[in-house]
Amino acid sequence: MTDHRQRKNRETRNKRLQDYLHGGVSRRRFLELMAVGGTALAAGCVPATAPGPTSTTPPTPQADPTTPPPVATPGGPRSYRLPSDGDGWRPQGSEAADLPSGTNSVRIEGIGEFTFEASDVEALRPDIFRPGRSSLFDVLAHLDERGDISLEYHFSEEMNTHVIDSIDGESRWWHSAYYSGGWPEANSFRMDMYPYKNGMDFRLHRERDDRLTAIYDSLHAEVDRLASNAGKIIIPDVTIRSPSSNTLFRDVEVTHHDVRTDVLQPGVVSGLDAILSLAEQGELSRLKLTWYERIGTANPVQSYWLEQIDQAEASGTCGFVYETGARGIGGNHIHVPSDVRVTVSPEYALWFWICL
Repeated sequence: MTDHRQRKNRETRNKRLQDYLHGGVSRRRFLELMAVGGTALAAGCVPATAPGPTSTTPPTPQADPTTPPPVATPGGPRSYRLPSDGDGWRPQGSEAADLPSGTNSVRIEGIGEFTFEASDVEALRPDIFRPGRSSLFDVLAHLDERGDISLEYHFSEEMNTHVIDSIDGESRWWHSAYYSGGWPEANSFRMDMYPYKNGMDFRLHRERDDRLTAIYDSLHAEVDRLASNAGKIIIPDVTIRSPSSNTLFRDVEVTHHDVRTDVLQPGVVSGLDAILSLAEQGELSRLKLTWYERIGTANPVQSYWLEQIDQAEASGTCGFVYETGARGIGGNHIHVPSDVRVTVSPEYALWFWICL
């Protein structure tokens, strides 16, 4: 690798850092599937168009003083009922995921498989990730800096993401990734916002021109939508489908609640914030978040799962799953838990109820 490329990557990192600093199925099996996104279960469940609104009177949020604080069982789930006294629509716990560590690998189609030490990878997006955290794209930049691959890329302001121009002279790259316990799936999520987690699978493949164009167009539309709303994240359609209701909320302004400041920088909006914002606006009365260190064979999980919205609470083989992004593009229902899935300005967010 040339000294010029090393200097280029260091300058890029330093600039972004300075920009930031100044600016029959068991309950266990059900949760295993939820831990990796429930993709197979959700196939065919998403409506082609958003359901019509259900008339409801917004309930009055009330803290539940009878709910005891979660028991800190090592490795066990810990539940938080919201709103809580003091923190409102944020869980009162201090949960945190492990920092990336150990040896992992990435497979690049037609080029090879490369190992790396997760703790050596540095973030190109300090505006998104806390120190010590990184994204999938950062792994590639690390391999480039080390001289294993020749990566050409640029940052697109129009799409708010890093774009791969070529790897070893070849273009049209996209990624496939999943966390422990998961499986390969299509996705349309920005690679430099996809949090790296220990034990995950990460691959790159050559993608069709039309598919890449559709993904890039959707990312461009998000940035345009954000600009048209003066920098506010306003989701045109947020739908909650529970056993007893189909409710469509129009033009929902979503704000940050900083639930996962162990991974994301304060002020970064996540997929979970759409639900927390609805609750804060008086549209929902109660929520339940449960922190899982692991779920069956999925280890680590280390994220919050939304297990209750109003009266609908996960039980047995039934519960909520979610997706968010642009309609008609596919790849929106992925393995990234909602509490660490960075939100730019999606066209829709959907939380829906499934039973195995």
